[in-house]
Amino acid sequence: MDLNSDFSQRAVVHAAHLPWVASPIPGVERRMLDRVGDEIARATSIVRYAPGSRFSPHVHYGGEEFFVLDGVFQDEHADFPAGSYIRNPPQTQHSPGSEQGCMIFVKLWQFDLDDRTAVSIDTNEINRKVVAERDGVTIIPLFRDVREDVRLEHWPSNAEFTFQPQGGLELLVLSGAFTDGEDNLVEHSWLRLPVGAPLQVSAGSMGCRVWVKEGHLRLA
Repeated sequence: MDLNSDFSQRAVVHAAHLPWVASPIPGVERRMLDRVGDEIARATSIVRYAPGSRFSPHVHYGGEEFFVLDGVFQDEHADFPAGSYIRNPPQTQHSPGSEQGCMIFVKLWQFDLDDRTAVSIDTNEINRKVVAERDGVTIIPLFRDVREDVRLEHWPSNAEFTFQPQGGLELLVLSGAFTDGEDNLVEHSWLRLPVGAPLQVSAGSMGCRVWVKEGHLRLA
């Protein structure tokens, strides 16, 4: 399957309007945002676990990165509430599931295969940092290396700015809304900008909170 697989093009998906598609695991459904491949794929998705659903133990040969949007995600390592950011690098293994049900934003097979850096952050426990060059914008850093910069950004009510990403940009709206050109992005809208494209933000009256990854599209 190829879905939004041309990384030289802008892509926008309003995921809240997509149907849920069943996965091979009973109780686990997906909304696909981009994908190159079939069940083993370079993929970006929103995944919903019904209460009590669980995968069997498996290895993430290409790595897994996810952010918990709702509920509590669980594996044998810990319980991860909404607001948790996790990076399971290549060769890590776990048995994911959720007793109460949850929803996650997840990216698969998008790591440097030599990466062995595991990350587990509860963003509910981290103070935001001010971005001096963008008035009123605050961030929570999640991960940074030579390939990419991952963070949460909080944009204040009615904020307006233009930002030039270095190496492309991808974001998911977590709450609030904003416009970028002609597109109005709301909760669970996903935007991918190719290398060289600017982000032109006009935030809504309630502000906006977004998950952001910058720089990674230089290698896509």
